[in-house]
Amino acid sequence: MSSLHGESYEPQSKFMKWFESRLPVMGLLYPTAVTFPTPRNLNYFWTFGAILMVFLVIQLITGIVLAMHYTAHVAFAFESVEHIMRDVNFGWLLRYVHANGASMFFLAVYIHIFRGLYYGSYKAPREILWILGVVLLLLMMATAFMGYVLPWGQMSFWAATVITNLFSAIPLIGKEITQWMWGGFAVDNPTLNRFFSLHYLLPFMIAAVVVLHIWALHVPGNNNPLGIDVKKKQDTLPFHPYYTVKDSFALIVFFVLFAAFVFYAPNYLGHTDNYIKANPLVTPAHIVPEWYFLPFYAILRAIPDKLGGVIAMFGSIAVLFVLPWLDTSKVRSARFRPLYRQFFWILLAVCIGLGYLGSQPAEGGFVIAARILTAYYFFHFLILLPLLGFVEKPKPLPASISESVLAKSAGAAGAESKA
Repeated sequence: MSSLHGESYEPQSKFMKWFESRLPVMGLLYPTAVTFPTPRNLNYFWTFGAILMVFLVIQLITGIVLAMHYTAHVAFAFESVEHIMRDVNFGWLLRYVHANGASMFFLAVYIHIFRGLYYGSYKAPREILWILGVVLLLLMMATAFMGYVLPWGQMSFWAATVITNLFSAIPLIGKEITQWMWGGFAVDNPTLNRFFSLHYLLPFMIAAVVVLHIWALHVPGNNNPLGIDVKKKQDTLPFHPYYTVKDSFALIVFFVLFAAFVFYAPNYLGHTDNYIKANPLVTPAHIVPEWYFLPFYAILRAIPDKLGGVIAMFGSIAVLFVLPWLDTSKVRSARFRPLYRQFFWILLAVCIGLGYLGSQPAEGGFVIAARILTAYYFFHFLILLPLLGFVEKPKPLPASISESVLAKSAGAAGAESKA
């Protein structure tokens, strides 16, 4: 494992020698963030980890500033958001960055997850790394849901009512849990206060788990598109400057998309009903959550029984925790698994389809389609993956990362010379 640790930091100035002898900050960061040996064949799908780190910081900073101007009371919450938009200097920018930043955060997370599924990043020895990632997903979903309630618009109120009512389906203790979440007998001021407190607290829990996630990454090192282990020094490059430059370029491209939403379509991903103040006496015609919850919402509504729907919805995430043990194949990357690669793209299409169905009314053909896609989702993880490891014949793996990279370079050079 020694090859997975970067060169140690050697202070040059007298001040840094004095400082490092008392608080070795650079001695900790340098081998893990500068000289850390990274597989030399990582593609741009590996840049989303850095993108997520930057967006977490953006969400923390904008959230803290917004909290300074927000009033967590049902009589004033909606007006305080309008005050932020109209009266606070650059308040409109802070809110749009925070709201659209959440969407960009989830977009990057979903790409990050599906990259892990495609290249087998959940397999040994990275099981704990994957599990921590699923924990982060759950924390993000809880944080985003509670944040969606805070503007106290029509969709915020009714989304809180629908989602919290789901817990009442739990046998024996469901009613008590629901009333504890409400702080009373209905969604009201105590609910808003609790959600605001937790929405403020959970991002710091996310940051703490991110530290564990990075720590768990640095033990076995990065996976790579080939899915093979680092075998020699020539297989790696120092993280800086090679991947800091690559991450920076990807971040700039992602920021262009982010800026397009913030400045040209800031409300495109929201719902118009949330610009109407919450009214418990008026139910919206169609209650929908934010887009990043839609696949899970479709699974929830696909099951006719309330408790069954709750179990299926939470089960769709719980199955990810045991994924490293469900996949019985010894080969990580889908590049060398022709059958798995086809089923991966089917799974991606199924998840996108569930997202679409979650945005549609729960009636007619939409419900039937949601049931079919929900069944396939669980079939993929619980039946297909365990079987594929026994019936699939993978392609031969390359001897090492460096040999594969050099072979590609030689092939490209040969093609250019012929041209």
